[in-house]
Amino acid sequence: MSASSPLLSVRNLRLTTPQHKAILKGIDITLHSGETVALVGESGSGKTATALSLTNLFPRHAARTHFDSYRFAQHDLSHADEGRFRALRGKHIGMIFQEPMNALNPLHTIGQQISESLMLHQLITPYKALTRTHELLESVGLTPVAMRARQFPHQLSGGQRQRVMIAIALANHPRLLIADEPTTALDVTIQQQILDLLSRLQKSLNMTLLLITHDLSIVRNVCQRAYVMKEGAVVEEAPIRQLFTNPRHPYSRHLLSCWPTPLPQRAPQPEPILHARNLDVHFPIKSGLLRRTTQTIHAVKNMTLSLYAGRSLGIVGESGCGKTSLARALLRLIPSSGDIIFESTNLRRLSSAQMRAVRRHMQIVFQDPFTSLNPRLSVHQIIAEGLAIHAPQLSATERDQRVEQSLKDVGLKAEMRLRYPHEFSGGERQRIAIARALIVKPRIIVLDEPTSALDLSVQAQIIALLLNLQKQHNLAYLFISHDLRVVRALTDDIIVMKDGHLIDYQKSHQLFTSEQHAYTRSLIKAAMLNPDTDATTNPHNPA
Repeated sequence: MSASSPLLSVRNLRLTTPQHKAILKGIDITLHSGETVALVGESGSGKTATALSLTNLFPRHAARTHFDSYRFAQHDLSHADEGRFRALRGKHIGMIFQEPMNALNPLHTIGQQISESLMLHQLITPYKALTRTHELLESVGLTPVAMRARQFPHQLSGGQRQRVMIAIALANHPRLLIADEPTTALDVTIQQQILDLLSRLQKSLNMTLLLITHDLSIVRNVCQRAYVMKEGAVVEEAPIRQLFTNPRHPYSRHLLSCWPTPLPQRAPQPEPILHARNLDVHFPIKSGLLRRTTQTIHAVKNMTLSLYAGRSLGIVGESGCGKTSLARALLRLIPSSGDIIFESTNLRRLSSAQMRAVRRHMQIVFQDPFTSLNPRLSVHQIIAEGLAIHAPQLSATERDQRVEQSLKDVGLKAEMRLRYPHEFSGGERQRIAIARALIVKPRIIVLDEPTSALDLSVQAQIIALLLNLQKQHNLAYLFISHDLRVVRALTDDIIVMKDGHLIDYQKSHQLFTSEQHAYTRSLIKAAMLNPDTDATTNPHNPA
């Protein structure tokens, strides 16, 4: 960090809508060369708005930016027009957007999109741009580079698309890189690779990194300073150690108090409600004009597990390891071999009609509530839909009562039943999805990444809600997640999967402290969990 003049200095940054509504309220930000600074806060606090304002990316019809002073390197941007910002963006200031699939052009190849930035800012020939594109792809670990350059965004995984965004942002050696939630919803191992890559490139280029995130683990382990934002204002700026050991503002203390804590050890139940033996899942790959099977993918291999009433079983592992395939096989949503015993009944021996009666006892909550809720149906219609199938004998009045009770159970008001999904926040939509699963009074709920895209405080609310509902209704949870902290806060037992195999199967409190498989240790390390201290401590007193 330079002790001389800062790389970027903004004073009294304000952002207002044409209706004079304040989005940002007098933000002061200072960034020095080579340092990593975090912007943290809940959704709607103004983190992304600040980043977009620093690069003049807010549409003029949506909001207007004002500041008392704005200096970047030797540039005085206090009265700069869009032309000057356009010259800086992509060349001296790079930006990684939160969702790469939306930020990348689906009609252009990866190579074309990287080369575009090079030719625009460096005025080089297409051949030189292609050569430099291959070097960038190599630097971010996307090989073989010639093949990757010819691919389109939809042909890459989430982690690969994020690497492409990094390559574009770093193409012109920017002095400042703004990364907006660059690891959200990525596996912990991919997250660690992305962070290691950014750190390595930052050191080699002496680049400043402004990191926008709601993951306090990343903030604690990667950043030197942090700005805490709430409702469009910075409420605290502090060095990382001070922020985590002695936060000054009540809102900072609130954020840190939402850090997931391990679930206390609970007494085991005598008999499982669901037991699987030697479960295998195969997916045939068909090709050719006649759609013949040419290959078979073995997604789940010889899996045996038990799930108990009133208890939670976590399933962790990287994308593609078979977590969701295992859950879908247990619910008999996809073909499988092996035995699936639910309350002494072997589900494999039931017909489709007989399974329909069993399904009311086995519900699922998906990762993204916005896409899993029908936008054309009201909340009442969404929640009551299951009753039409599994409890058709109920009268309209009884259905209304059940819907209101289900909303009450998840902490929502009865009058909300007449609204539509787009009128709710992410946390409220997830509560609606849980209410939809609860209304048919299931015995088992599968939770597929239900908190991955939520803020830390909302995540803490959902965890508390799930634990309360589990105690109230004696529910069994099958919890799928890549976030080991959330898994540890919600589950009694944990299965670690890799390439369809069961790698580890232990009590939750033992997995993080006892002898583990080497792959399990790599997951814990990538999640920035310290097995000796972090399992029992709070970030107010970090190791």
